[in-house]
Amino acid sequence: MEKKSIKIAVYPGTFDPVTLGHIDVITRGAALFDKVVVAVAINISKSSLFSAGERVGFLQEATKDLGNVEVCQMDGLLVAFMDEIGACTILRGLRAISDFELEFQMAAMNRKLDTKAETVFLMASESTTFISSRLVKEVAGMGGNIDRFVPACVIAPLNERMSV
Repeated sequence: MEKKSIKIAVYPGTFDPVTLGHIDVITRGAALFDKVVVAVAINISKSSLFSAGERVGFLQEATKDLGNVEVCQMDGLLVAFMDEIGACTILRGLRAISDFELEFQMAAMNRKLDTKAETVFLMASESTTFISSRLVKEVAGMGGNIDRFVPACVIAPLNERMSV
């Protein structure tokens, strides 16, 4: 009998903050793969509102009911991280055509770095196509209600951080 290999997908991002759009992609990815590793990236070209540890904590809380999802911090090349954890696939979400160009470039670069790196794109659910971390921060910064855009564990910390 042939040994079945576990299909592990990595969903990388800065998740600053995690949104319900991210959670939608994670949940749907968890239904497609044996395991989804949510990799909280440290992006030196972006200044983050929340620390990597805070972002990992939010994601762990928001995905605690998904038994095949693991959240961890990632630093360095995605393909190196994938090799380290035995992942076969990069999971990415697409909200609009504007996302595709950058995502296509990143997928091609990852394939050049490692020919085994496959990228799977999930179209955003209709209810989350307009949600982005940047817009959520803007709404929170102007005192708007963010309850429908982020997991419950993010609401108070984000409102507190943006009201400073």
